[in-house]
Amino acid sequence: MMIIKRCFSILISMALAGKDIYLQKPTSLTVAEGRIVSDIIKKTGVILQMGTQQRSSEQFRVAAEFVRNGRIGKLHTVKIGLPGDPSGPEADEMPVPENLNYDMWLGETPYVYYTEIGVHPQEGYGRPGWLRREQFGAGMITGWGQHHIDSAAWGMDTEYTGPLSIEAIAEFPKSGLWDVHGDFMVKAEYDKGITMYISGGFPNGIRYEGTDGWIWVSRGRYVATPSDPVSQERSEQALNASDPEILMSGIKDNEIHLYESEEQHGNWLDCIQSRKEPISPAEMGHRACSVCLISHIAMKLPRKLNWDPVKEQFINDEEANAMLSRPQRHPYGTDYIKLS
Repeated sequence: MMIIKRCFSILISMALAGKDIYLQKPTSLTVAEGRIVSDIIKKTGVILQMGTQQRSSEQFRVAAEFVRNGRIGKLHTVKIGLPGDPSGPEADEMPVPENLNYDMWLGETPYVYYTEIGVHPQEGYGRPGWLRREQFGAGMITGWGQHHIDSAAWGMDTEYTGPLSIEAIAEFPKSGLWDVHGDFMVKAEYDKGITMYISGGFPNGIRYEGTDGWIWVSRGRYVATPSDPVSQERSEQALNASDPEILMSGIKDNEIHLYESEEQHGNWLDCIQSRKEPISPAEMGHRACSVCLISHIAMKLPRKLNWDPVKEQFINDEEANAMLSRPQRHPYGTDYIKLS
């Protein structure tokens, strides 16, 4: 087994070698790369668990079950609270530490000179600088964004599809080393009349709104690291609803019951033994990450983009489709792996 973050050519090599994998988000840096990852996992039959551990938090499952079973009527709006990242200072080139193979660390991404705040600190951790550089990710939209979008899809019943259109506005730094988005707003329109909004202007979490009420879910006081972008004062209540009776209603035997897991890593280990599908499989991770990635593309293009979730392409937009993949740096990229 192997735990992987960010180097997707290693992930594919390990899958082809038959190794079971725990993959931290984002699932991929591009939609095209994510499709390769999901297809290889399906072909090899290895157990891949995404690190979208909110699926193993009871309140996210319960909220999704209430929504899927009609407790708030017909779902029409989903609001996801997700902050942007701050800009940073300029940073000069520094000697590469002896304990870091920097060329391999860069992987398939273009060569850029080493500087500590652009990679990770030598002491402590916090939110490392690479998370704030577009060549290694897309900022918070693919960082925490995949967590919340994945959880929202659970309640929306869109785990294996995507939106029909996407549009966004965002602020980007005009100087400094860190170049990912700051404040932003995304609007995604789905089938069945559901619209999803994502913005730092909402409290950190997910609000489902239906014709008969609303349900709110968040991590509450839980934090994974000290640098999690959670204001504890605004995130104390993990589950709430427009009517307290909703939360007391329970899920009947003949209603929709969603996959239940007590712990994300434990579920992965259980599935390695049983060979059953884990709670956060590759295709589900790819679909959630794809929403993050096309949101980022929409931040760059000042227009509404129409999306085909079956073909995984923008409709009649060559400029946007050109952003669904990017060149891979030899010899680390997925372009240089023999897939069959």
